[in-house]
Amino acid sequence: MKNHTFISGLIAFLVFSPFSEADLLTTPVHQLRIYEIPRKNVQFFHERFHNQCLPIMKKYGFHVLATWQSEFEGKVEFVYLLEWPNTKTMEQSWERFMADQEWKEIKKATAAAHGTYVDKIENRTLLLTDYSPGKSLQR
Repeated sequence: MKNHTFISGLIAFLVFSPFSEADLLTTPVHQLRIYEIPRKNVQFFHERFHNQCLPIMKKYGFHVLATWQSEFEGKVEFVYLLEWPNTKTMEQSWERFMADQEWKEIKKATAAAHGTYVDKIENRTLLLTDYSPGKSLQR
């Protein structure tokens, strides 16, 4: 269901985007991910993300710029920002990551041990404007 939400969001982004398809395939993009985490699993979530998720993400070309923890409307959130060379690479990397057998086994084992690690995921694809000071973030 979460993968379906990601794909639906991406399709809506592409359909309503002011950018051309060529822009999306050649322009560096950033991706903002916001996870709502059950309070009882905050520590376990951070341990899994740091020790298990990040190494697998690296294998598939994920470039994590920063990670944060926040409180919003009484809920704990984990927020991270990724940088991609283009949307095609982003989509392909996510597909490979979600299909990774090691990641599937980790999720299954941690869910069995501690229950739900993520209650909700928000995903936003961010395209830098021409006047953005963040243009310096591009590789």
